[in-house]
Amino acid sequence: MIGAVRERRRQVLRSRVSRLRAAHSYRAVLALILATFAFTSIASDATWTTSVLLLLQSLTLATAIWTSGLARPHSPLMVALLAAGTGLAAALFVSDRNGLVGAAGIVSATLVAVTMVVIAVGVVDQNEVNAQSVTGAICIYLLFGIMFLFIYSALAILGSGDFFAQGTDGTRALRLYFSYVTLATLGYGDYTPAGDAGHSLAVLEALLGQVYLVTVVALLVSRVRVRREAD
Repeated sequence: MIGAVRERRRQVLRSRVSRLRAAHSYRAVLALILATFAFTSIASDATWTTSVLLLLQSLTLATAIWTSGLARPHSPLMVALLAAGTGLAAALFVSDRNGLVGAAGIVSATLVAVTMVVIAVGVVDQNEVNAQSVTGAICIYLLFGIMFLFIYSALAILGSGDFFAQGTDGTRALRLYFSYVTLATLGYGDYTPAGDAGHSLAVLEALLGQVYLVTVVALLVSRVRVRREAD
């Protein structure tokens, strides 16, 4: 029993050391996030684009896991993650049923949520404010908008009525626009969700965006300022 506890402690310590030795440079993750944003803005709503987005989210999560030091590129976790994403993306090419497309949106949103948690772990592990932690914080903020995009898209596909009160589900690019306008609380009002679920999600996204900015990002910026003054 004591030996098992000691071995568990060694594994935790090795995991911690591995994470601390990681590069924690989230530039590659940020590049993939921007690629997702750009692709969503210009691509059509064809089924193959849903597959591409699912693959992008799987790759983004795998890159975040590797960057944060939680797993190596050739680890079983990374292989299983990419294989699962590739398998579901391939299934979308075979069948374009709304149920499968909606499920892909939910899976993509889940992958984005896990990516944010992974990046947060890597940022906290650094125990200091630097360029890497700030980049990680920016990645998390941008991922909020992408996560809600997939949730809105799943509601639009699986729901019985129009997602927007303007009488349309909108294109994926339009829902991306709505997501980031809501996240930034710009409140243009040109498009508004029609149902209670859409209303609740829009309010949640706006609250998360504002709370994140006034707490996490503001704290990071203030610590950078204090560090510069101390130097």
